[in-house]
Amino acid sequence: MHSIKDLIQIALNEDIGPGDITTDNTVDPEIMGKGIIVAKEQLVIAGLEISRDVFTCIDPDVVCRFLFKDGDSVAKDNVVMEIEGRLRTLLKGERTALNFIQRLSGIATNARSYVEYLDDQKIRLVDTRKTIPGWRVLEKYAVRVGGAYNHRMGLYDGVLIKDNHIVACGGIKKAVESLQGKVSHLVKVEVEVSDLPSVKEALEAKADVIMLDNMDINRIREAVALIGGKALVEVSGGITKESLKLLSGSGVDIISVGALTHSARSVDLSMRIV
Repeated sequence: MHSIKDLIQIALNEDIGPGDITTDNTVDPEIMGKGIIVAKEQLVIAGLEISRDVFTCIDPDVVCRFLFKDGDSVAKDNVVMEIEGRLRTLLKGERTALNFIQRLSGIATNARSYVEYLDDQKIRLVDTRKTIPGWRVLEKYAVRVGGAYNHRMGLYDGVLIKDNHIVACGGIKKAVESLQGKVSHLVKVEVEVSDLPSVKEALEAKADVIMLDNMDINRIREAVALIGGKALVEVSGGITKESLKLLSGSGVDIISVGALTHSARSVDLSMRIV
């Protein structure tokens, strides 16, 4: 698995390539300067350290100062970061650093808006695996910064028997039984269902978590009553901010929302040389 430093290096290589033909031919290599990164809109900041690492990857002598910390709400026109060093470094790292901080702050801002809209501390709002390839660790970090939680990181750290697994195995019971003795006793078994008969089958199979997929609110309430606390209840599929209000107080434990990551827009920040 690649590291964040590897990802930064890939991004820099993608942008700079064999050299910045504009900066290298217009800016003296020894000229020092200062840059500031400014919020161009209200946002939740995330990715400050990663943006700093972009500049220090080019030149370890660059000095960065944060005026906020990840998770802070930042008003429009506030300076979030100052960077001092060789002007060539600042100019070469500008776009890549902004790409990281804009994307991660966008996810954090989006996640915060969902958390505030739900306004129910008894329900855990979680993300999904719908992330940009290679960016999962970063995007899930930004979700946490925004105040939501992470579902499993990948296929390797949590059992989730989905509809296609059920078809392949010949039923929920067979799918759950096939796991016996093959995964740690510390790993919860989650089963995805889409109707009440499947809820009953998942209960009989002793699933730890039952995911109600694409059910309407009335069916969700029926399922919660049927489960009766014998398993954790997760709701997923087509979740919008409006539906969060309906789910508040419904008795569900977890709501998973792919839109926390896949539908987040990058927020607007810019860097200015001062």
